[in-house]
Amino acid sequence: MNRSDDADARPDPEALLEVARAEEARARRGQLKIFFGAAPGVGKTYAMLEAARREHAAGVDVVVGVVETHGRSETAALLEGLPRLPLRAIDYRGKRLAEFDLDAALARAPGLLLVDELAHTNVPGSQHRKRWQDVDLLLARGVDVYTTLNVQHLESLNDVVAQITWVRVRETVPDAVFDRADDVELCDLPADELLERLREGKVYLPEQARNATEAFFRKGNLLALRELALRRMAQRVDSDVQAYRRAHGIQATWAAAERILVCIGPSENGPRLVRAAARMAAGLRAEWIALYVETPRMALRKDKGGALAETMRLAESLGAEVVQIGGEPIAARVLEYARGRNVTRLVVGKPSRSRLRELLGGSVLDSLVRGSGEMDVHVISGDEGIPTTRRGRLRAAESLRRAPPRAYVWAVAAVCGVTGLGTLLHAYIDVSDVIMLYLLVIMVTAARFGHGPSTLAALLSVASFDFCFIPPYYTFAVADVRYTLTFAVMLVVGVVISGLTERVRMQAEAARGRERRTAILYSLSRELAQLRHKNSIGTSAARHVAELAGGRVVVLVAGPDDALTPVQGTDVELMDDPVELAAARQALERGPAGAGTDTLPAAKALYVPLQAVGRTIGVLGVTTGEPSRLTPIAEQELLAAMSGQVALALHRVLLAQEAQQAELRARTEELRGALLSSVSHDLRTPLTAIATAASVLAQPGPMADDKRREFAGSIYDEALGLGRLVTNLLHMTRLETQGVALRREWTPLEDPIGAAMTRIERDLAGHVVHVSLAPDLPPVLLDEVLFEHLMLNLLENAAKYTPPGSPIDVSARVLGANMVVEVADRGEGIPPGQEERIFDKFVRVGGARQGGFGLGLAICRAIAVAHGGTCVAENRPQGGAVFRVTLPLGEDTRASDPAVTQGVTA
Repeated sequence: MNRSDDADARPDPEALLEVARAEEARARRGQLKIFFGAAPGVGKTYAMLEAARREHAAGVDVVVGVVETHGRSETAALLEGLPRLPLRAIDYRGKRLAEFDLDAALARAPGLLLVDELAHTNVPGSQHRKRWQDVDLLLARGVDVYTTLNVQHLESLNDVVAQITWVRVRETVPDAVFDRADDVELCDLPADELLERLREGKVYLPEQARNATEAFFRKGNLLALRELALRRMAQRVDSDVQAYRRAHGIQATWAAAERILVCIGPSENGPRLVRAAARMAAGLRAEWIALYVETPRMALRKDKGGALAETMRLAESLGAEVVQIGGEPIAARVLEYARGRNVTRLVVGKPSRSRLRELLGGSVLDSLVRGSGEMDVHVISGDEGIPTTRRGRLRAAESLRRAPPRAYVWAVAAVCGVTGLGTLLHAYIDVSDVIMLYLLVIMVTAARFGHGPSTLAALLSVASFDFCFIPPYYTFAVADVRYTLTFAVMLVVGVVISGLTERVRMQAEAARGRERRTAILYSLSRELAQLRHKNSIGTSAARHVAELAGGRVVVLVAGPDDALTPVQGTDVELMDDPVELAAARQALERGPAGAGTDTLPAAKALYVPLQAVGRTIGVLGVTTGEPSRLTPIAEQELLAAMSGQVALALHRVLLAQEAQQAELRARTEELRGALLSSVSHDLRTPLTAIATAASVLAQPGPMADDKRREFAGSIYDEALGLGRLVTNLLHMTRLETQGVALRREWTPLEDPIGAAMTRIERDLAGHVVHVSLAPDLPPVLLDEVLFEHLMLNLLENAAKYTPPGSPIDVSARVLGANMVVEVADRGEGIPPGQEERIFDKFVRVGGARQGGFGLGLAICRAIAVAHGGTCVAENRPQGGAVFRVTLPLGEDTRASDPAVTQGVTA
């Protein structure tokens, strides 16, 4: 293709639409520019500040969000004159740390924001865990960002960097962030120059520089990191070139970098082609692709699927990108894909078909050579020892053997039937009608049995037509030479119809196969989306995979220590065999293993890892009813897709469990913190008062009796209060963890109410307590000790939250089948919306100044619930709060009783 052809080429409408959508999305987001380098000290921050100063001089609103100078004076000098956002101070583990203020940046919304060190991990307490997440939010809000990044922080290169430097980098950035950047500028320095800067103290402080030189900053490490950075930049530039070519509809090959494509298929010389392409790619240090074009005929050749799968696995193991596409003709699809990927070299095998078949059906190699344009075509010889002509004869014989013998019998019988029918009706129909009948037989035979029987039917039809319907009759001699052309046309038309009909049949069968696979995958996906337990997910996966493979299926989930546990509902008995368990372990650690692979091929089942979001969840094991059931590539791809769906479903369940555990841990930590907060004050305060009073009493010398009584009374009061706090804490622990065995007796209410008032007589001394008990109150079946504790907590709460001198009303009455006991006060009441929350543990409406653990009301409700009743709170219309305890009377109480232990949750 010449330059004029390039100019006249029209872009693909789909590519234009994709570009338009990308541009529209990009217009709504801010622009991200990354200053990229191989290691610290190559000048990323310096280059970023220089570019920012140029933008600032051009009138752009440039603001410094966070920039790390690391003590470099020349870098700090570039910050002068640029507006800066103040850093946010965060307290963490007793230290005050400065962090990038995302909220201030969003509120300021500058035209360009400088955010250094993209891979930085934020201090706990920040909005996001990673700084690149802060940057992503800024971009979504339309703010342009300049940032810096080292190659060792890219997630995909983490293992490679660790292998080279023996240092595991903990702060990483997803490659997608790097790939989505609108611009990447490479900041590069030779290794020797960087080491010189390090020795001069221009990278780290002297002590840090010495440590870095002995560890990370060795020359070999720097050379390897530099190569990684250059290669990663080359990949990004190549992606940009491909995007430009797609957007502008450029079909010609741009040989800016070598890229090799090898055409593979279900043939004997596939491994030879792959090895040759691998050697060529290694010599050129080029990327290479192994491409398989699946035609409808190939999709139905299940006998060759094993050889093709083996060739694909070999290509993958040698570092190729394996791609499968579909369609016809093969040469056109190969060239279309090669131009889309900017391939410079094509590697194909020598033709193995006979010259006659190539003349009739066309040559793929010839079409590739003629349409290759700027691409070089390398033709590799096939396997030695099998001549091409013999291979063609073997393939033709194999093609004929594919149809069963009854198909050929049917073809002969059908031709004989049409011949007999034509002979009977010869006097009534024209010769052309007989030809149509023969063509109909050829078409039906091709549709039902394929190419071999239909070709036989075409040959027999021409022979029968000549023998029975062309004079002289019943001989193959031809009186009129013009019929020779009729025979030739009839044969050609028959063969063409046979080929076209067979192609339609194969396309229909291939479509049915795709429909079946799509239906299986859709059914599995729809069912898994509704399941929330790993056992039900395993059962569903086993049923659908068994439908595909026709054998046994087991799903194994990896535990915290990578121990594989079979999921109930799948074939767990398969794991009784040590060989199967070993194959499953290999699949978890290294990829597919077991039957049909090179790893433990003696296993009965094929084991594939269940991977989701870069995490291996478990293993899927499957046996087949037939050895070749999973041989076709399409079936293997379907199994891979199904395993991916199962992995995502299991990953969703595991994430839900982890979220639940995290929430439980958070609540536990919250309760623990509340308890420690209360203990630190409410236990220390009375103990301090007791110790102080006791120390005064223990001093030698005379003391007035009133002072002695005052200190003794203080000790007594504080000890009582401390005892109530400890009792509440013990009661709450007992009610929640051990349940409570109620010891119920028929008890008059005045007994526990009077006992409770006596126990806190000192707390109630400043209040007037009005007790109003209905005269006809019957005894109540209750645990007197627990109910006395309930009343004590209610009275203590009323005394604590009401001003001195205010009245407290205690009343009891019968309401229907229940006994209602109320404790009312004239205090400030309950804040609106807190009527239920005050019964939660460690909740104190009045704050810490009121003292206590915040357990009293929680215990009151727990005791009421243990008796089959309720405890609620509400505000009084005339001011204050009322706490109402309702207990059942009569047979309801007896029925809910007796001596069974009831677990109570407040």
